[in-house]
Amino acid sequence: MTSQVLPASTHGDSDDRTGGLRYLARQPILNSRGQVQAYELLFRSGLENSFSGGDLEVASHTIVDDAVIFGLEDLSDGLPAFINCTTELLTGELAGILPPQLTVLEILENVEPTPALIAACRKLEAQGYRIALDDFLWDEKFAPLVELASYIKVDFLGSTPEERRQILRQVHDCGAQLVAEKVETADNYRQAVKEGFSLFQGYYFCRPIMIEKRTIPSNTLFHFEIVRELLHDPLDIHRLVPLVKSDASLTYRLMRLVNSAGFGIRDEVRSIQSAVVIAGDDAFRRLATLAITSELNAGQPAEILHMALIRARFCELAAPLCHLNPTEQFLLGLFSLLPAMLQVPMDQVAPMLPLRVQIRDSLRGLDLPEHHLLAWLEAHELGDWATSEAITLRDCISGEKLFRFYAEAVRWSASVIRSNNV
Repeated sequence: MTSQVLPASTHGDSDDRTGGLRYLARQPILNSRGQVQAYELLFRSGLENSFSGGDLEVASHTIVDDAVIFGLEDLSDGLPAFINCTTELLTGELAGILPPQLTVLEILENVEPTPALIAACRKLEAQGYRIALDDFLWDEKFAPLVELASYIKVDFLGSTPEERRQILRQVHDCGAQLVAEKVETADNYRQAVKEGFSLFQGYYFCRPIMIEKRTIPSNTLFHFEIVRELLHDPLDIHRLVPLVKSDASLTYRLMRLVNSAGFGIRDEVRSIQSAVVIAGDDAFRRLATLAITSELNAGQPAEILHMALIRARFCELAAPLCHLNPTEQFLLGLFSLLPAMLQVPMDQVAPMLPLRVQIRDSLRGLDLPEHHLLAWLEAHELGDWATSEAITLRDCISGEKLFRFYAEAVRWSASVIRSNNV
């Protein structure tokens, strides 16, 4: 995936007073336990999937600009951020603006290892920056960079087992962590682990193996019943509170959430009923839904929950742009990753959800107005800028506003997870 991912420039728009749209997404890099160790920030200069040399140089400046504007720590949740680099970015003074403790300078496969580039990388490494080699294939001329590298990334789908064995033999003693890119399936993942890779990048963790005829667990159906009660306006406390109390783990999560600093309730809340009254119906709906979703994601990589929270908050924030209900859009985004959480196909999950038929059909991917924001974000996550741009043009939505909502959703999700360890 990273072989075609480049930093983004602005996309010209005469109606955009901020100077053009920004295109940014990110992809997690995980360890063998499914824990996120870093993010690669994915940028484009516009809708094109390929760049001329001039575009690359513009992109190398824009990547730093975006990191400064939006905050690298916010964009990466405080984890290392892999940023694709051109020769100019590495040999000039631009890279020095980025915080060394968070920045991994990823040298693209088409960068020539000249003496000037190697000297620049040695200087940056001495300043605390980490070096990564992208789409690596062994060549003797890269030996000086291998000595400096903290990470060596290998295109798992674009290489043969023999090519990977040769790479591992050549870099065995350099001390760099080996990252398998384009790990798309569980079989890819198992093979990469067997071959000796320690970090993994791809969509395998969000595309779990669907077990044929697997049923939805009974406790999940119980949680859906609670969601049904949460949709009543006003809330029926006498019906809702006993349901929540009957699940000790859910009650624990909910009390942690409602008492966390992130939700601004000053006095300690000691009962579910008090939480409903003090927080108010709308805030309590969100708190309870977050706690339920955390329960549904039990046993799955935490990044799935993180992505679900980002989707929920993004859809909620952007809903007014499309004249949609923010609460419904929040639930749409939150529940869009239920198949990854439960390992059950969406066609089996959606009919069980206590949502309007249009929202259930949107979860199944039907092209409805209620689905358009989620569709934009799904394309954005994949770096499919042509599709995301087509949606903004069709629905007359500001791409700049959507990007800013996305950045806000990333920050909000990270805050919720840090505050509550959900």
